[in-house]
Amino acid sequence: MSPYAEAVYGAWEKEFTVVQWDQRGAGKTFGRNPGSAESVLTIDQMARDGIEVASYLTRHLHQMKVILLGGSWGSVLGVHMIKARPDLFHAYVGAGQLVASAENQAATVGKVRALARAAGDTKTLSTLEALGTPPWTDPRNFGVLRRATRLYEKKSTVAAPASWWVPSPQYTTPRALADYESGEDFSYLQFVGMQGDGMFSTIDLWQLGSRFDVPVFLIQGSEDLVTVPEVAKRYYDSLSAPDKAFILLPKTGHDPNPMMVDAEYEVLRTRVVPRLRQR
Repeated sequence: MSPYAEAVYGAWEKEFTVVQWDQRGAGKTFGRNPGSAESVLTIDQMARDGIEVASYLTRHLHQMKVILLGGSWGSVLGVHMIKARPDLFHAYVGAGQLVASAENQAATVGKVRALARAAGDTKTLSTLEALGTPPWTDPRNFGVLRRATRLYEKKSTVAAPASWWVPSPQYTTPRALADYESGEDFSYLQFVGMQGDGMFSTIDLWQLGSRFDVPVFLIQGSEDLVTVPEVAKRYYDSLSAPDKAFILLPKTGHDPNPMMVDAEYEVLRTRVVPRLRQR
């Protein structure tokens, strides 16, 4: 999200210090560490990286804690970070919360298949049939399914404005673009794995336990076909936290749109900030 952060989250900077993290293997971090292309990424390693970033921020900003917001893949790292070092964070805000690879993928395939069947969409049904039953060993299958989810989410959601997806100038130099694209290719293969054995296959937040020592707020699109609301809600219902909320947004899918970003901001303003003022 770093290339698009100014357009999407820039208005928040009137009230918050907004920090974007180019993760290991992505964006400018990838460009400055080309040797990382020879490494293997793990959730544990990347969560430790995130904790290092958060620790640095507390020192740099002269704060005891920071607020953590993670969406989609970032929601996996976010929960791992919060569970490992709750002392670093005021609260966790998750959007499009992934829970467990097998559970999420089965729910996605089931929902897309049902929608395609209802629409008489034989092309999508044939495509899903060709993929077989997950888990998959072909790294291309995840992308094929993602295209199908975007196709059906588009039919029932409010899209983000096109201006959001114009990269900021610092990400449009030839070097930055090359680093971004190379990092995307590397990270995708690390995520799915060459034999379906990448980081995605290891996601299982249930194993981390249900107790959280910080407030947890989950924001979910009602039309999300990647992290379907039913899976996220089952996970949310199991959680014990000092404060928590599950916000279901109409006409919203997995990708950020104005309704999702507004909901994130409202949670920060009305649920997180008041708790800070009480301390």
